[in-house]
Amino acid sequence: MPSVRINKELNDQMYFLTITVKRWYYILDRYNRWGILADCLRFMIENRQLKIYGYVFMINHIHMIVQSPDVSGFVRDFKQFTTKEIKKNLKKTEPKAVELFENNGKFELWKKTNMPELIESEKFFLQKLSYIHSNPVKREYVREARDWMWSSAIDYESDEKGMLPVSIGPG
Repeated sequence: MPSVRINKELNDQMYFLTITVKRWYYILDRYNRWGILADCLRFMIENRQLKIYGYVFMINHIHMIVQSPDVSGFVRDFKQFTTKEIKKNLKKTEPKAVELFENNGKFELWKKTNMPELIESEKFFLQKLSYIHSNPVKREYVREARDWMWSSAIDYESDEKGMLPVSIGPG
């Protein structure tokens, strides 16, 4: 069972994370919002020693397997930056949608929990990676996992590269 927080003593380890839009609203799939997420992750890979072993962007959540010297700091900074940028994007493209995320005058895009699960074995890593890659297939967005543009499946299933730099993990 995932915990609510990343263990402080294991903050530099590999984790499976699920970052979910509040109330599961479908907002990430339009107006370049996946691009906002990707740009933030690229920055963190290049400047913050973030390693992404697997990812999938869906319409209201993202799954990732990540490792960083400060995983909890990565999550905090990722959520803060993307919240600010997606709020700007919403104001320009779908201004009425901003109200959906207002809570006592504060804009809250993401659910508080990230459902972090420590990756402690190759078997668990491969199970979570398979889960990540099968998400768009299960939702019938694509027939083959490698066909979902916003996923690391192509990095594992071919010589091609996906939208984000991936560190190929165990297996």
